[in-house]
Amino acid sequence: MGKRIIQQARGKGSLTYRVRRKAFAVRVGYPKKMEGEWECVKLIPSGGHSGIIAKFKKVNGNEVFYNIAVDKLYEGQKIKAGGHEEGDIAMIGDLKNGTKIFNIENVAGDGGKFVRSGGNYAVIVVKKGNKVVVMMPSKKEKKFDGRCRATIGASAGGGRLDKPILKAGKKYYIMKTKSKLWPRTSPVKVNAIDHPFGGGRGKRIKSKIAKRNAPAGRKVGLLRPRRTGRKKR
Repeated sequence: MGKRIIQQARGKGSLTYRVRRKAFAVRVGYPKKMEGEWECVKLIPSGGHSGIIAKFKKVNGNEVFYNIAVDKLYEGQKIKAGGHEEGDIAMIGDLKNGTKIFNIENVAGDGGKFVRSGGNYAVIVVKKGNKVVVMMPSKKEKKFDGRCRATIGASAGGGRLDKPILKAGKKYYIMKTKSKLWPRTSPVKVNAIDHPFGGGRGKRIKSKIAKRNAPAGRKVGLLRPRRTGRKKR
């Protein structure tokens, strides 16, 4: 009898494929009001994030929020909400072209959705009315509302990939903390009953284009592509 394919098992959310709660003990975001000065009171290594999490407390206040740490941030450092220095939080519409930013909001007030991994940053390219064009780390441009907030600079943890992981067990537990499946088995190497690409002798890869009305167990490979085949000039 065949097993559920990996996509189905992970989607079900069993104990095997579930993020441990302690991996996301804090919620990254921005303060409700863009005002005042904030002090970094603690740097927190988080298993669920590739960067370092920083805890900020309002100077002369009790408000607290958590954000991804900017590169070279230290405990006791002060930042401003609405400032223009490295580490400050600002609306991207108020920043100059060429400014490096990270943890960018998709919708104003959502706390940041883009460019959150360690050592990453995006660059403001141009402003068009109330829209801001940002060059993402993938070198693709994306438009944002000028009221969306971001942190100035590059996120901490840029050297995390420089040191090689020498033991497979260490890599396994790193990925498990983030609820990532590792090592990954190639679908063409499993049995035909366990995956649509499985079975056969050798790597005779079947079509990777799923039908538009395919059931959940068949939604693998390229899902609803706009076009297929080689582009003709």
